[in-house]
Amino acid sequence: MLFYSNLEEIIFHRHEMVQSDELIILSGYVGPNPILRLQTLPFNSRIIYGMYGSDGIRRTLHNSLVSINNAQTNIQIFYSRTPVHSKCYIWKYENRIVHALVGSANFSSNGLSTPYRETLAETTVDTFIPLNDYVETILRNSIICTDAVVTEGRRNAALPEDRETDYCRMTLLDPRTNEMQNANGLNWGQNPDNHTNPNDANIPIRAEYIRLYPELFPPKQELPRLSEAGGRAQRHNDTIEIIWDDGATMEGLLEGNYPVNGVIYPKQISSFPEKRHLGSYIRQRIGVADGARVTRRHLERYGRTHIDVSLQTEGVYFFNFSV
Repeated sequence: MLFYSNLEEIIFHRHEMVQSDELIILSGYVGPNPILRLQTLPFNSRIIYGMYGSDGIRRTLHNSLVSINNAQTNIQIFYSRTPVHSKCYIWKYENRIVHALVGSANFSSNGLSTPYRETLAETTVDTFIPLNDYVETILRNSIICTDAVVTEGRRNAALPEDRETDYCRMTLLDPRTNEMQNANGLNWGQNPDNHTNPNDANIPIRAEYIRLYPELFPPKQELPRLSEAGGRAQRHNDTIEIIWDDGATMEGLLEGNYPVNGVIYPKQISSFPEKRHLGSYIRQRIGVADGARVTRRHLERYGRTHIDVSLQTEGVYFFNFSV
């Protein structure tokens, strides 16, 4: 059977169909949020980050994975010294494979959440022995994440020459007025006509950010029409994972439509599944009451009017809001 949507839920409920006592995941790239969710499963899980051997790992993502590995007794995270781009999800019982899915979906929120972009397929019983040999070979050539050396990677030579950093400094103020917006940005939920929670918030993505940091804000994917006869194709809001400078994590969305030179890009970043999570988190950090309007004075008192955003790996972002 082939799957191309709801991949995360399929993975996390597969053990209900087969008797299993271990889950092994080999993924080219990984994200912390689905790994952390593995703690809810009733058995041990081993995760292998496949592309460590060629890409290394950014420090913030590494620190997040090490924290999970050390805190959760039923999760072990490994880095493959051999570059591996495969995606394999293997359920074992008494050390034998009883079920497996293979395909193109990385074990990250971004890799598992976009319908039609990635697939996973059930393997047949005759593949279990070679699949087991393959994964065990990769494991023998892997190291536990706590023994890894952090490498930040090289700058992409194809990126714009006039950008000075590998992170995008995203202002929380309106660039036209240099003040806080009344019903957008951190105050998006302050408009009672459009939102149900006063903490709803977003971080606007501006055209200059897209030009200078194209790897941070990729064009939006157009989903197929639901039928030949009707239905309009829609742009998909990509799910991302956000690691904050204080170690907090949350899921986010690259949402809205922003046309730039005929290409549709995301217009803003919000938290997911609740847009209020971002607003509540920022208010807590800057010392503003829950649900209150945020002003420029609040941010200046805290010591920052911007967030520095960088990419850790595909779909995983570091948000630096430290003073």
